[in-house]
Amino acid sequence: MDQKRLFLAIAISLAILLGFQYLMPHSKLPPPSATTATTAAPIDAAAPRAATPADTTAAIPREVPRLKISAPRVSGSISLLGARIDDVVLADYRETTDKTSANVHILEPRSEAHPYYVQFGWSAPTGSTLKLPSNDTVWTGAGEVAPGKTGVLSWNNGEGLTFRIEIGVDANYMFTVKQSAHNAAGDTALLFPWARIRRDYTPTVAGYYVLHEGMVGVLDGTLKEETYANAKSAGEKKGGIALEATGAGGWMGITDKYWLIALVPDQAVPLTTAYRHIAEAGQDRYQVDFVAKDPTAIAPGADATLTTRLFAGAKEVNLLDRYETDEHIPHFDKAVDFGWYYFLTKPFFYAIDWIYGIVGNFGVAILIFTLIVKLLFFPLANKSYRSMSKMKLLAPKMTELRELHKDQPAELQKATMALYKAEKVNPASGCLPLLIQIPVFFSLYKVIFVTIEMRQAPFFGWIHDLSVVDPTNIFNLLGLIPFDPSVISPYLHMGIWPLVMGITMFLQQKLNPPPPDPMQAKLFQFMPILFTFMMAGFPAGLVIYWSWNNTLTMAQQWFIMRQTNLSKPGRKAGARAST
Repeated sequence: MDQKRLFLAIAISLAILLGFQYLMPHSKLPPPSATTATTAAPIDAAAPRAATPADTTAAIPREVPRLKISAPRVSGSISLLGARIDDVVLADYRETTDKTSANVHILEPRSEAHPYYVQFGWSAPTGSTLKLPSNDTVWTGAGEVAPGKTGVLSWNNGEGLTFRIEIGVDANYMFTVKQSAHNAAGDTALLFPWARIRRDYTPTVAGYYVLHEGMVGVLDGTLKEETYANAKSAGEKKGGIALEATGAGGWMGITDKYWLIALVPDQAVPLTTAYRHIAEAGQDRYQVDFVAKDPTAIAPGADATLTTRLFAGAKEVNLLDRYETDEHIPHFDKAVDFGWYYFLTKPFFYAIDWIYGIVGNFGVAILIFTLIVKLLFFPLANKSYRSMSKMKLLAPKMTELRELHKDQPAELQKATMALYKAEKVNPASGCLPLLIQIPVFFSLYKVIFVTIEMRQAPFFGWIHDLSVVDPTNIFNLLGLIPFDPSVISPYLHMGIWPLVMGITMFLQQKLNPPPPDPMQAKLFQFMPILFTFMMAGFPAGLVIYWSWNNTLTMAQQWFIMRQTNLSKPGRKAGARAST
């Protein structure tokens, strides 16, 4: 019986270790290598008969004519060279908590270190001789992209076709892009309108398995995700295409932890969508694009139009929800990686966000929310902790039974079961609160880690950002020694809050009955130390939650143990089982 419990304890410990290993960051993608092989052309094909233009890497000019973007929450400009939306800055977000730090720049021109842009255009069927705008086309610009205003890009091919791209933006992060072509020639023109999001470098990702960063979209009503590494691997096997889907509706884009660039096409137009990896000139490039499945026939004197919305901004949950409802964008909220526990994680976010609206501090909101959860589960925990308190009081009697039947495992098991039955104790019920905490813990972890609302949200004292680790470190005497030990090993970063969490976990453990087997007891005594080092690398908000949760659990256990009859002096544990 004791061996089985030991194996069970080891299995649980390994599961916890593997679970935390799953949560913790892993290896990041390597930087682009100068020796990467170049993929054979065509590298940009959006469809066999309708290709988006290839980007050349020679001599990219820094100074190009531009059209201004000016909105309450975004600013920047559009390059008239190639008609690229490639300069978007977020007015409400800075790179760090320092109020003088630069605003977040989510799209950048090809001339910069991190080229990331959106482009709209047209292709023609294979064999067509139509002259179309290319990456080197210089468009004519007029107006300004702002709420209530429209910026217009136009270009005439000199052969009777005039192309226009009209761009507007709302008060938040949604652009409206209207592509149109007018045919003044004598023959019908067949065109495939397309759009693409292009990232011409491999970004540094957080490296957490529980956080998706890369290509994302909802196609055919299903969430489709590809990491950069998977896109590269799959693309190498499939001619650069990591994913391809045909159909109408949905959205597609590239997501970072907090930012999203997404195309929302006309939901009624059949499209071919692709996620691509492109190896070009020694660089890894990533592209999400769509092209009309069927060509648009533009008769002489007629026009053809395709309207697409472009989201370029922060993944604010309430804003995404509003766009999903108002603009009828299917599952747009899934741009936030709420994970498998979506049915818990999102309601948890709503609850915490609602409390935050009252108290004005996300850290305090998390503490209040945890208290509410504890109160809701109190009846269930009450029963479990009463059983645990009985188990603790039965420890002397269990020791007697082990001594009495130390060479008779079958008799020991029989006597133990009789003792449990006589005292009406269920040894497994003490695990119930822990089992309940697992999805709650994981869901809170996701809320704190993936939602931008927690980004740079302060608590009190030295915690200026709940979404990052506690900045203090006892290994350099809280900064008195001008050295960062974590450069040697990440386990040499130990903040004050992880220590508090470890202490509360140790004290909580003391209230629980020790395992009957000495080896198990030693194993469980080691767990607070192990968890302290593990939690040191987690966001401060999660560590604060865990410390507070431990404190509430101790108070709950103390109260229940005080209420149980077995806690009264003079009560002899196991008296009825001695017969």
